[in-house]
Amino acid sequence: MNGRNNAARILVALGALVLSPAALLHCIAAYPKVSTAVNASNLGVPLQRALRTVFLLVGWDWIVIAIIMLISAFTVTKLRKLIVLFCGFALLVTAAVMLTFPGWFVGTDMVLASALMSLCGGLLFRNTAG
Repeated sequence: MNGRNNAARILVALGALVLSPAALLHCIAAYPKVSTAVNASNLGVPLQRALRTVFLLVGWDWIVIAIIMLISAFTVTKLRKLIVLFCGFALLVTAAVMLTFPGWFVGTDMVLASALMSLCGGLLFRNTAG
C-alpha cells in the first residue's frame, strides 16, 4: 500500500510540475503579447483591463492549484485524495473549456496532461497514513 501512495505522489507531483510551466508561460511570456493585442483593439478601456486581468488570473490560479496539489500529495491527511481529485477535476474542466474556445494548442496539452496525472494519482491514494 505504501508503494501505491508513492506512485500517487509521483503522478500528482508530475501533474503539478507540468502545470507550473504552463502557468508561468501564460503569465510571463504570453501576457505581453495579449496585452499588446488588446491595447491595439477597438475594445473599450474597461473591457481591455478586464481581459488582461482574466489572462493573468488564469495563470495565477494554475499556480495555486499546483501548490495545493503538491501540499496535498506530500502531507498525510484524510482529505488529500479528495483535494487532489477536486484539483484534477477542475483542471479537466479547464481543459474542456480550452478545447471548446481557443482550441487545441500546447497549453491545452499541458493542462490536460496535468489533469489526467492528478486524477490518476488521486485515484491511487489510499486514505491511510503513508
